[in-house]
Amino acid sequence: MIRFENVSVTYDGAAEPTVQGVDFEVPEGELVLLVGPSGVGKSTVLGAVSGLVPHFTGGTLRGRVTVAGRDTRTHKPRELADVVGTVGQDPLSHFVTDTVEDELAYGMESLGLAPDVMRRRVEETLDLLGLADLRDRSISTLSGGQQQRVAIGSVLTPHPGVLILDEPTSALDPAAAEEVLAVLQRLVHDLGTTILMAEHRLERVVQYADQIALLPSPGAPPVLGTPAEVMAVSPVYPPVVGLGRLADWTPLPLTVRDARRRATGLREQLNGRDPIALQGRGAVFDLRLPPRERDQPQRTRSRQQSTPPELAGAHALTVTRDHIRALHHINLTVTPGETIALMGRNGAGKSTLLNTLVGLIKPSAGEVNVGGAVPHRTPPQDLVRRVGLVPQEPRDLLYADTVAAECTAADTDAGAEPGTCRALVSELLPDIPDDTHPRDLSEGQRLTLALAVVLTARPPLLLLDEPTRGLDYAAKSRLVTLLRDLAAEGHAIVLATHDVELAAELAHRVILLAEGEVIADGPTAEVVVSSPSFAPQVTKILAPQQWLTVAQVRRALS
Repeated sequence: MIRFENVSVTYDGAAEPTVQGVDFEVPEGELVLLVGPSGVGKSTVLGAVSGLVPHFTGGTLRGRVTVAGRDTRTHKPRELADVVGTVGQDPLSHFVTDTVEDELAYGMESLGLAPDVMRRRVEETLDLLGLADLRDRSISTLSGGQQQRVAIGSVLTPHPGVLILDEPTSALDPAAAEEVLAVLQRLVHDLGTTILMAEHRLERVVQYADQIALLPSPGAPPVLGTPAEVMAVSPVYPPVVGLGRLADWTPLPLTVRDARRRATGLREQLNGRDPIALQGRGAVFDLRLPPRERDQPQRTRSRQQSTPPELAGAHALTVTRDHIRALHHINLTVTPGETIALMGRNGAGKSTLLNTLVGLIKPSAGEVNVGGAVPHRTPPQDLVRRVGLVPQEPRDLLYADTVAAECTAADTDAGAEPGTCRALVSELLPDIPDDTHPRDLSEGQRLTLALAVVLTARPPLLLLDEPTRGLDYAAKSRLVTLLRDLAAEGHAIVLATHDVELAAELAHRVILLAEGEVIADGPTAEVVVSSPSFAPQVTKILAPQQWLTVAQVRRALS
């Protein structure tokens, strides 16, 4: 169905091809997973199938890409629209209408389908993706994960023979991701749809793939094979594979179920060891207070001498937006050196809480303070030295024409020494040239640049909204190291994330939100171990023992 014949792509002004030697076939009715570190050209390969490369992006495509027999060099994206459906990393760039139902129908209208067919397919897609309750909602009022489901639905309704998906689960909570992947698997198995997908959250998708195409490094030809074959040699792999490599299991398990069957001996080796003592956290603080008591306002706890000072907090916080109650009666304290993961399904209120803490949203009721200031009443030039937010959409922070210009502006705005921001970028993302335009970076690279811009001011409170979207495991590891160092220096970190592996690796404390309310708040091990949806892979494999990460297990065995 999709055929790459010795394909290379060189963008204008680039000295070397972004990808080259791409030569493989995606058979009809198969799901092929494209994996590799950030920046190796996965999005370029996907774009070559839809015709966006080179018709929209520019550059030179050598070789040949055919989809259902159509050469993408001679067929522009609109001439492939009836065959290829594409969802990129940024769902907002897809939308052309205002409401969910209109967006699902738009692609079919463009193809001239009959109204009764359109109605039936819209209803089917609303049910498939759990969007029925959102059908009349304005897209601008949806959470990032809800928007991503709408973007996926909008390309499913025309029933294309080929789906091209770039990070389709990156903004989805674990349950929603499982639902979407189950839908994709049904399309492949029951309808013969062909899917080529790039995804960094391999723990979610590797078991669904028929084949994996690994791009090991920029410009290197892909390595094609079965999931087990490729995972055995891949530089990026999910925790289940990491545990299998550590325990020397052959063949490598790709699912929690397979790993649990092999883990009896490993559990016996680990029996009697203390996972909590081996977490390797970057900072230490008092977690002995029960959640309900810890979340009381500071003035009710001032007599408790063992309680750390409050860096930020909320008391009876309620936020209502567009007649929708986004947050209700939230009580929260954040102390220096503490790393908190906000988790919960899409639309639970995580982003709203972060935006309220940084002053972008005014509370409807209750109180918020950050460093003794009320965020929405504090001038931005003062607030930036108290709190910084890295949003889901990093482009909201990036406005210069080059990476160097962004870094220079960040140094100036923060009053930092020249070169401070650039040093942070180099630490997180080596080998990014100064003259690169931010729009030419991958989603993960843009996110990292935005993080460096915010960190330049060294705010005591750092807020991150889905910080691992688009990041491979190596980039995520560098991010974890940086955030641990910041916590050790006394910075407080609050991150909204669906990445359960990140929470297990980094967070001291997890707060679960549902329908705008706190439903759980406590030490990471206590909260995630008891949650089937938010437990990391290692926890599921080694239960009832409370291990969270492969790194913990490795330290215990050594």
